[in-house]
Amino acid sequence: MSLQLPSEIVVERFLPTVRAMLAAELNERGLTQQEIADELGVSQAAVSQYVRGDVTVEQRFAEDERLRSAVDRIAAGLATDSMDSYEALGELLAVIRAFEDRGPICAVHEEEMPELAGMGCDLCVRGVDDTVEQERSALAAVRRSARQLANTPGIAELIPNVGTNIGTAIPGATDETDVAAVPGRLQTVGSRVLVPADPEFGASKRVASTILAAMSIEPDLRGAINLATVDAVLDAARELGYEPMVFDAAYENRESRLREAFRQRGSVPRVIYHEGAFGIEPITYVFGETATEATARLLELQEQIDS
Repeated sequence: MSLQLPSEIVVERFLPTVRAMLAAELNERGLTQQEIADELGVSQAAVSQYVRGDVTVEQRFAEDERLRSAVDRIAAGLATDSMDSYEALGELLAVIRAFEDRGPICAVHEEEMPELAGMGCDLCVRGVDDTVEQERSALAAVRRSARQLANTPGIAELIPNVGTNIGTAIPGATDETDVAAVPGRLQTVGSRVLVPADPEFGASKRVASTILAAMSIEPDLRGAINLATVDAVLDAARELGYEPMVFDAAYENRESRLREAFRQRGSVPRVIYHEGAFGIEPITYVFGETATEATARLLELQEQIDS
């Protein structure tokens, strides 16, 4: 793991880029290299390098309109003595704050620390808090489960034509944006299961609504995976004591209908299924406390089928 603070990116990439851009702008406005050096707080030799373009700049910063506008304002102000260093610094700090909040500094930070992918800005902007940790845990559970399915022989046979998705909700989830899933679903190519992207929140309406319905009765039941409805899976569920519950395949009001079915039953079956309808492929859902547990239950069903 490469442990890097966002402040290092500011020093090592943002600052050289800004200085190079300002040096070029001030040079065009007729300031001497020594005058530019005095304004920027660097040596005349450094300004010479900036003006010649001998310094590596971060293009994502240099091409961002927010920074370009700030540099234009600062250069104009410094060249005409209408802006002092305090005001110039304020302009740049505003750009840094913007860049650190899901902006290009965040993008560079996540490249340097892949462990931050999808969560780096939350950590920097909001700090370490319970919500961030819950979101990170949900994403990790889906990621692990997707990887496990992709590496398990025979799983492709249980993937429906429309693809499979896996979801984990954060505690207290209220809508689909609180449920992490895989954008585009897991798909099969021959006997292989392909994971098209890293998990995101709000990536699966169907799995999310099913999980939310389950959570309305059992709040800790926050994970689910869908698969094709086949007799072998349903038989295996019964043999393992997971009596499957059938429900209507129609999409309209599905979440509220499932909530009512679970409420009448007084609990959530660990396996539920529908038999399809016009334009709707038959689908089975397997529940768990997170995606990890739901996937473990699916693999238990697969093992029972193969035994």
